[in-house]
Amino acid sequence: MPDIDKNPGRRRAKGRRRKPRSTGGKALRVVAWSAAGVVVLGGTGLGYVYFKLNGNLKSVDINAVLGTDRPDDVDNGSQDILVLGSDSRAGANKKIGGGLDEGSARSDTAMVVHLYKGHKKASVVSIPRDTLIDRPECTDADGTAHPAASQVMFNSAYSTGGAACAVKTVESVSGIRMDHYIEVDFSGFQRLIDDLGGVEVTTSKPIDDPDSHLKLDAGTHRLTGQQSLGLVRTRHGVGDGSDLGRIQLQQAFMKALMDQVKQVGVFTNPKKLYDLADTATKTVTTDSDLGSVPKLTAFANGLKGLGSNAMHMVTMPVQYDPADANRVLVDKDKSDLVWKALRADRPVPRSATKDTATGTADGVVK
Repeated sequence: MPDIDKNPGRRRAKGRRRKPRSTGGKALRVVAWSAAGVVVLGGTGLGYVYFKLNGNLKSVDINAVLGTDRPDDVDNGSQDILVLGSDSRAGANKKIGGGLDEGSARSDTAMVVHLYKGHKKASVVSIPRDTLIDRPECTDADGTAHPAASQVMFNSAYSTGGAACAVKTVESVSGIRMDHYIEVDFSGFQRLIDDLGGVEVTTSKPIDDPDSHLKLDAGTHRLTGQQSLGLVRTRHGVGDGSDLGRIQLQQAFMKALMDQVKQVGVFTNPKKLYDLADTATKTVTTDSDLGSVPKLTAFANGLKGLGSNAMHMVTMPVQYDPADANRVLVDKDKSDLVWKALRADRPVPRSATKDTATGTADGVVK
């Protein structure tokens, strides 16, 4: 069963670390390349494709909800995108992920993608879902106000106030204004991988996790959508079973996925291109500034020079909570080094992640 925290505040640890079920790593790069392909399709005279794909997209007007109570919009040529993975445990997600339909969506994966000036390289900062943070007061898309809360799990922001609250919370933690928001649900993630024809990875040791329905021998594999979803959700089958280890698997898979998108040749295969674009636009929810095919395509065109070898992936610096072994606390001094570097459009210094809490799944997936 998934780990549903009815009261996500601080509690005392009892026994061994609990290993809650987690959910998908997300595919910003797949969405971007698929959207860019719409230009090619339009050039063949299939104008109706634009209207079909445009109708698939869902968007949220983050700017209207948050207003002016946000960090300054620094115009230095860089961009910051919050990428969330949502898990509603309903409909197709329930069938794929197992567990109960809890009646509310959660964000079990969060990444801040910082595109440096020129968009030729990026830093990706994963935020652990179990991090205890001070959540700011939020207003959701329906206009309902939610009071601020202290020492609650990071992923409670999304379940409390939706996309706008998640963005406001990340901006509060980082001091960085998010230029865009992209959300992907994990049932759509599985379809994207299948449309791509699978993703090739090499595992350095066997993985056997009955909770994520994944069993792999050590070696090279071309993962189906279902296997890929299992990999990015795996905790029990690798290392210490922590959320930090799962993040390490997600980051390695994301790089493999980016390489696969570049190799698949979608621009020479109109059928594959259409299938990818159709699935991607059905799968994502974006901020309103990306909420149409032309806008998403223009954004994608700006990422063409970005490869996996130009992506530096880190986890927001945290330490295990001595009061609760199932939670982590922000390492403020080291986290400030990360966010300060990104605000200045500089690389994240190695000292920022030295001696912080980390998982034990590094190198399991290559």
